[in-house]
Order: sequence, then C-alpha cells, then structure tokens
Amino acid sequence: MKLLVSSSPHMQTRTTTAVLMRDVVIALVPALIAAVWIFGLRSLLVTAVAVAAAVLTEYVFEKAVGRDVTVSDFSAVVTGMLLAFNLPVTIPLWQAALGSIVAILVVKQLFGGIGRNFANPAIVGRIVLFLSFSKTMTAWQFPDAVSSATPLALMRAGDMAALPSLGQMFLGLKGGCLGEVSGLALLIGFAYLLIRKVISWHTPVVFVGVVFLLSWPLGGSLSYALCQILSGGLLLGAIFMATDYATTPSTNFGRVLFGLGCGLFTVLIRQWGSYAEGVSFAILFMNILTPYLSKWTKSKPLGGVAR
Repeated sequence: MKLLVSSSPHMQTRTTTAVLMRDVVIALVPALIAAVWIFGLRSLLVTAVAVAAAVLTEYVFEKAVGRDVTVSDFSAVVTGMLLAFNLPVTIPLWQAALGSIVAILVVKQLFGGIGRNFANPAIVGRIVLFLSFSKTMTAWQFPDAVSSATPLALMRAGDMAALPSLGQMFLGLKGGCLGEVSGLALLIGFAYLLIRKVISWHTPVVFVGVVFLLSWPLGGSLSYALCQILSGGLLLGAIFMATDYATTPSTNFGRVLFGLGCGLFTVLIRQWGSYAEGVSFAILFMNILTPYLSKWTKSKPLGGVAR
C-alpha cells in the first residue's frame, strides 16, 4: 500500500463561490417579494440601483487595477441586495448607489477583494449612510393602519400599547427598512440556506436566542422579548449578515461565541445606547474580533503540538 502525502485541501466539492452566492440571492427573494407587497414597487427600484452600483463598482475597479473580474460570482449582487434591504424604501436613489460604492470599493476591493475584507461590506455601507444621512435613513414609510413609528422606537418610548400585534410584525406590517420587516419571509430564506447547507445554525440561533433571553427580563414580559426579535434588523442581520464566510469565525464554537457577542451588544445598544437599533454596530464590532475567535477556537491537528 502506497501512502501519499499532499497538502490540503483533501476533500473536493463542486460548490463554488458563485453557487453559494446564487443560493443567498434565492434566499433573499422572499424578503424582496414581501417588501414589494408592503412598500410598493419602489422596493425593486432601490434594490436594482444598489445592486447595479455594486456590480459596476466591482467591474470598473478590477478592470482599472488589472485584477480578474469577479462580478460573475454574484458576491457583488449579494452585497447590493443586503445593503438595499437595510435601507428605507424612501431613500434617495443616489444615496443607495453611494452606499454600494462604499461597500464594494472601500470595504471589499481596497482590502484585496472577496474573502479578504475585514467586515461585512453591506453593514459598513449601511453604517456610513446612517451616520452621513440620518434624516433620509430614518424616513420610514408605514403600511396603512400602522402606527407612524417603528416598533423599536415605540418600545424605547415605553409605548407598548401602540405596537402592532405580533402577527402583524411577523408578516411585516410595520415600519422599517425594506428587507427587514417580514419575519416570515426571512425565516423562509433561513430554512432554504440551512437545507442547502450554505450556512450553519450556530450564529443565527445563538444571536437571536441571546437577544430573546436578555430582553425578556429587561422588558418584563414574553411579548416584549418577542417584539425585540421581530423588530428592526435582527433577523436579517442574524441570518444573512452575521453568517458571511469571510468576516465570521471558521469554527462552530467560534460561531457560537460570535452569535453570543452579537446578541449581547445588540441588547446593550438597544436598551442603553443612543440609537434604538444596534444590530449593524454589534455585527461590525464582532467582525473585528473574528480572527481572534477563529484562532482561539481552532482544534489542534492530530499529533500536533499545543501552542
């Protein structure tokens, strides 16, 4: 018997970046359909502008610096969609395009392209827009017969009586960013990603679970904790943004710790911070810790020496 020694990888698969990214796009479609149903056709326009700006920025930059053009791997499409889903439907289109340019050019390409970015590009794009254009980034459109304030704002003000019902919030009949409002649509996408084995359950379940367990005693009721889960960008962030391959830990235990940190910082910001929402800031902070979490939780190779 001949023993062959070679470098990794030792397992081959037909799964490529393009296949994974296409699956993410498919998983985002239910949320896009829900956005069109709730907010109207402008949801499609905002999404199209954000995606087009992301793809065009990636193409032009890679051509300009002589890199291989990677727009066919759909990663820029995913970034554009995720950014759009973090914007109000009323956002000026040029601002949506600017957010995509920042996400792709500054966060992704200047750090070397896909897999080398230190943070989720869509999250940074969203935070830059929020800090630069806070008025338009909080100009919410509300479905008919729904209070003209987001659930997070109502809970921050202590006006629990004005909150939509849990059923309305689950379906998406509330104010918010265009891709974050429908819990049902996002959970359908989550189920698809799990079935396709694009993501693991560790980060999303721990992230949402920590927010639920901490919010219950802080709010004093089960309904308050459920409202926290169904409000803002928690489900969108936990499912689609805290599971990015490049900016989250490579080990399952690391992903658990990542979700734990995201949940903890989200609750801290929501309860005592200056902003009603904390998901994006929490994920960004944990993105920075990702290399350390991966290092601390990696397993020792068989026969290896502990370091």
